[in-house]
Amino acid sequence: MANRKTKKKVARKSFTAGKNRKTKTKPANKTPRKRAATKSKKKPTAAQPASASQANNESLRVKIRMYRQGLGDCFLLTIPRKTGKPFYVVIDCGVILGTKNAGNIMSHVVQHIIETTGGHIQLLAATHEHWDHISGFGQARELWSDKGKLTIDEVWLSWAENPKDPLAQKLRGERQALRLTLQTAAARMALSGNPESADEISGLLSFFGASAGSTSDALEVVRGLSENLRYCKPQDNPVKLPETDVTVYALGPPPDEKLIKKYNPSKKEPETYGINAMNQYLEDITPALMSSDLDAPFDEKFQIPLPAGRQMAFFQRYYWGEDINSKEKNQSWRRIDGSWLDSSSALALQLDSATNNTCLVLAFELGDGDVLLFAADAQVGNWLSWQDLSWKVDGKAVTGPDLLSRTVFYKVGHHGSQNATLREKGLEEMKSLKVAFVPVDHEMAVKKRWNKMPLNELMDRLNQITNQCVVRIDEDVPANLKKSVTSEKLFHEVVL
Repeated sequence: MANRKTKKKVARKSFTAGKNRKTKTKPANKTPRKRAATKSKKKPTAAQPASASQANNESLRVKIRMYRQGLGDCFLLTIPRKTGKPFYVVIDCGVILGTKNAGNIMSHVVQHIIETTGGHIQLLAATHEHWDHISGFGQARELWSDKGKLTIDEVWLSWAENPKDPLAQKLRGERQALRLTLQTAAARMALSGNPESADEISGLLSFFGASAGSTSDALEVVRGLSENLRYCKPQDNPVKLPETDVTVYALGPPPDEKLIKKYNPSKKEPETYGINAMNQYLEDITPALMSSDLDAPFDEKFQIPLPAGRQMAFFQRYYWGEDINSKEKNQSWRRIDGSWLDSSSALALQLDSATNNTCLVLAFELGDGDVLLFAADAQVGNWLSWQDLSWKVDGKAVTGPDLLSRTVFYKVGHHGSQNATLREKGLEEMKSLKVAFVPVDHEMAVKKRWNKMPLNELMDRLNQITNQCVVRIDEDVPANLKKSVTSEKLFHEVVL
């Protein structure tokens, strides 16, 4: 019996083409899918989501579940199949570092996914290497890796996670170098009496994990969950999910270093790439940060830590005391403290953005042409690249702007922050948008000093476009969606 089971596992085949899979190198399947000639009258229109009670009848096109584990992403898609059980898709599984009882919470979420899917997930996608998106793979490693409880047919990652891709190697090396430098800078800031800036940098570095584990460890767990591992590129042919009416397009990240390094929109300097400053920063600041380097301003034996200096009479008098003979009573101007490290905060933001722009972005096209957009945390360069995307499907061109114009559901990027939803070539192109899900916990964001997460202006615009149909992790379901959204303590789920 054991041998039969083994053979069965080996015989399992991926439902996608082998072009970018880890185990095979066959060319992509170029057989075009067939687009439905007419829309079924039985299906709800985009303007009228199906009620929750319709989940099991023929009108169901898809169910989208957003888990409410805290500030982080974890989504479960239930897609009906023409025969057999539903097709299940999981996108990300994480919660921000510092969440109370995070391990227990994520294990509970994963156990719930296993029970919902009957222990069989057809597709799992991990969008990028940030703790709030993939921590659960490490925190609930035993559940994910237990083949007796859970089977995963295929895993999708961005090409930027491919260890054999030259550009991916370069980008990863840059990020790792910057992370090490910023960790040292944060420690020096704390010692120099600047805990606020140190906390700001540490908060951004928490996206990569800490004592609880690292994102690289969690990513390795993901890679081992299926023998069918695919590194997605926008140039890939769209994938028709077997026995369904759903086709999936990989929109990003672009395999273009300039676009990946474009984080923020700028009309005056549209080709400004902040990450390029990182290399110069590393050259300038690393020698001063590393205590063993001979190029540091003062040899270590001549240095006095700031906390110790505060206890010495000379420094108390001339650096912290008041000079009665001077107009400038406060003598803090004499101290440079950690001012020379202030640029570290800006560089920490660039590190965060550098990883966000390598996000795997997926668009799910339903049988009637409506689109679900999961943009992860993609920033400007990633979004801009979709404008030039085009695929041939049934002899017709499907473009990035076309998919945006047909988007009825939007998973709002980066928890609704200001740097992850493009305006003119993003949200304003979503002419069919009806529902938006925002995986945000504002209370936790404030604790992390991210006071504008989510951005009020963005939330207002989303509510205008969707007619008050914006669903957040940290809030109750809006009145307009009460009939089509199932809400529990653990999740919100919309039926389309």
